[in-house]
Amino acid sequence: MTTPPLVPPFGGQPPPPQPQQQAQAARDVNTASLCRIGQETVQDIVIRTMEIFQLLRNMQLPNGVTYHPNTHQDRLAKLQEHLRMLSVLFRKLRLVYDKCNENCAGMDPIPPEQLIPFVEEDASKHEDRSAAQSRPNEEKREIVEVNKKLKQKNQQLKQIMDQLRNLIWEINSMLAIRS
Repeated sequence: MTTPPLVPPFGGQPPPPQPQQQAQAARDVNTASLCRIGQETVQDIVIRTMEIFQLLRNMQLPNGVTYHPNTHQDRLAKLQEHLRMLSVLFRKLRLVYDKCNENCAGMDPIPPEQLIPFVEEDASKHEDRSAAQSRPNEEKREIVEVNKKLKQKNQQLKQIMDQLRNLIWEINSMLAIRS
């Protein structure tokens, strides 16, 4: 087995890449570029789906209206082509998804808290955390108290409205009897 020359001959074209080199290049696809391809594929899927719905909206049902078989066949062919392309796009998206998962399989998920740099010291972190945990409890207690007061006020307003309704009813009935 001979090795290919490192430098192409003078004035000549570089030798074509070996099949192993092509396979290696295909395996070393950047995950970020795969994500971009996936994003573009999702956008294509959305566009195709919108076109399918547009075609379906423009199709007329054969309910006694003049029927043009050629127009119907053209629209049906377009619809089938869009559905076929949609199927292809979903397969492409599945391949991109599988490849991204394969590339990221060895990575340990990093919690987002570790990605944010902190300037504080460790002691102040613990104090802030305990204060931050007690603050929501106090707020919750206050909210519950306010909620109880609001329910009481609502109950009082309901009683007043019922009394006014009864009073108006009695006044209307007295006026009806008088006339």
